[in-house]
Amino acid sequence: MPYVEKKYRIKGEKRYRAIAGLSMGGGGSFMYALRHPELFSSACPLSAYIGALSLDDFKQRLKSNNESYEDGLVSAYYEKHNALSLIRDSSLEDLKSVRWYIDCGDDDFLYEGNSLVHIAMKKKEVPHEYRVREGRHSWTYWRESLPAVLEFVSDAFHQY
Repeated sequence: MPYVEKKYRIKGEKRYRAIAGLSMGGGGSFMYALRHPELFSSACPLSAYIGALSLDDFKQRLKSNNESYEDGLVSAYYEKHNALSLIRDSSLEDLKSVRWYIDCGDDDFLYEGNSLVHIAMKKKEVPHEYRVREGRHSWTYWRESLPAVLEFVSDAFHQY
């Protein structure tokens, strides 16, 4: 961001910044916006990878990859790299300072994680848009999502 804001004639303030991505990039948009809500007015994760759904799932993945670490280290890593943990541990003020647009197809293998994020935000009363349409983890699905994402982001920029 510093490079882009220095090189191009753009407004370098939170209210004019948004982050979006799909699949692993959607996970990255979750992580950046959850860890740095002071930077982004909107976050739009599409078909996002939110991290392992549970600590046990994460431990099982490490085991299947023949990786072994001390339990405390594994738990700490999981807590810092999982959208559900970050939502749980973030202040309501920080979560509400970002406009959220979450979109995932009903046949996407990442559907469960995105649904759990929606439920976690709903329980914390964090305003967000949550969209589920027919589709899977594919460019066909995302191409249909992008116009709505751009409209969502653009609306935020014009609120100020």
